[in-house]
Amino acid sequence: MTTEPLAAAPAGVRAAVRGVPAYPFTPLDVPTKLDQNENPYDFPEALKQEALRRMAARPWNRYPDLHADELRRRIAAFENWDEHGVVVTPGSNVLIKLLTELAGISQTVLTVSPTFSVYTLEAQLLGANLVQVPLNPDFSLPVDALKAELKRHQPGVLYITQPHAPTGHVDADAAIRDLVDAAGDWVVVLDEAYHQYSHTDHKDLVLAGGNRLSLRTFSKAWGLAGLRLGYALATPELAGQLQKLVPAFNVSTLAQAALEVALEQPGYVQERVQEGIRERDRVLAALAGHPTCQALPSQANFFLLRTPDAAAAYTHLLERGIVVRRQDSLPGLTGCLRVAIGTPAENDALLAALADLT
Repeated sequence: MTTEPLAAAPAGVRAAVRGVPAYPFTPLDVPTKLDQNENPYDFPEALKQEALRRMAARPWNRYPDLHADELRRRIAAFENWDEHGVVVTPGSNVLIKLLTELAGISQTVLTVSPTFSVYTLEAQLLGANLVQVPLNPDFSLPVDALKAELKRHQPGVLYITQPHAPTGHVDADAAIRDLVDAAGDWVVVLDEAYHQYSHTDHKDLVLAGGNRLSLRTFSKAWGLAGLRLGYALATPELAGQLQKLVPAFNVSTLAQAALEVALEQPGYVQERVQEGIRERDRVLAALAGHPTCQALPSQANFFLLRTPDAAAAYTHLLERGIVVRRQDSLPGLTGCLRVAIGTPAENDALLAALADLT
């Protein structure tokens, strides 16, 4: 599948927008979809039916809660958090945009390289000063180099992703704490989209400082990517400032109904996370002896596969009905594909396809 070339931008469009390419993704319709780090399982059928029942019972002609207030209360109860410190938006991507507006415009966005592309995309679109520091060769955080950049620039936004995307690496708690403590007046974003798969949780760091927050999502472990719900956990003071940037009525009544059901019955999440971890470990172990490819360690629901030729490996898998994500254009990821963990059957198909990749 190809995309149509973009037409020339109309007069008046900001130069920062004209100079940034669109989000780099082209959907493909194939039997085995391992390219977006999704949960391979849909929302449990019984819970889906209850969510649909509640959706049908609610008025669709009325606006939803102004700031998803009831959903914020339920998330706060689930996370054992102050409800005034919860901010909800349609996906954590929206929160990243708003955080750039909050503390990046005319200031600095500091992150590593490679990193989640939305951090850099929003920084460029909004004209922030984007600074990226290369990861260490083992994909660990370059703590000293990041601390040097924190001193070199006026405060802005610092992104720390745990587990890291796209590598799946998890850093030692001491290294993260050292970096967060050095950030001073910077807004520190601990992006924990995949934390269920690594059994990590940095809410304690958020509580220890007024300019820190944790980003979380219902798109991964919860298996609700189609609903587009993400949230931030922060102090009430920081959440109040961030909430100013959130458009009113931004979470639909229908999405709120489904999330209420999920939060009432969260047991399915842990079961699926445990299966995902078992499958991840099984796939990595099965690939340990591959003659030409190297599966890199990961504590997320995806892993990097280093190949002799990423383009050829990508095509090889696609011809067998499997789509993954090329990452070989990113710094330090020569030859790499990013592969999400699927169902056991999907993972078996992946392993069979890779068995004859030379």
